[in-house]
Amino acid sequence: MRRDESREDYLETILQLSFEKDFVRSIDIARAMSFSKPSVSIAMNKLSDEKLVSIDGKGHITLTQEGMAIARKVYERHMKIAQLLIKKGVSEKVAYEDACKLEHDFSDETWNIIKKDIEKVIGRID
Repeated sequence: MRRDESREDYLETILQLSFEKDFVRSIDIARAMSFSKPSVSIAMNKLSDEKLVSIDGKGHITLTQEGMAIARKVYERHMKIAQLLIKKGVSEKVAYEDACKLEHDFSDETWNIIKKDIEKVIGRID
């Protein structure tokens, strides 16, 4: 897995967990991603060094403004691609798995064009 892809997956996971929880901890991320807690701790320290997350004294992890922007971009791609695949007849499980693979590989230019076509098929989702 490429470094950017891994970083994006962590940020997206933090965003998704924040929809469900008041605060996100390394153990929550480890469970959600099926990674070891030490691996997640190392990744969180790197993301903190890159100023994409902040970690408070209680171990609560939040996305910085820059981290949130990346997470939202990846999440939007994931959701729109998955919804398109579902609309085209792909099972929900496979659609979300495949969307996770595809969400990282488009340039912004290509994504903006594809997004318009997707929205023509599935409508606008935010």
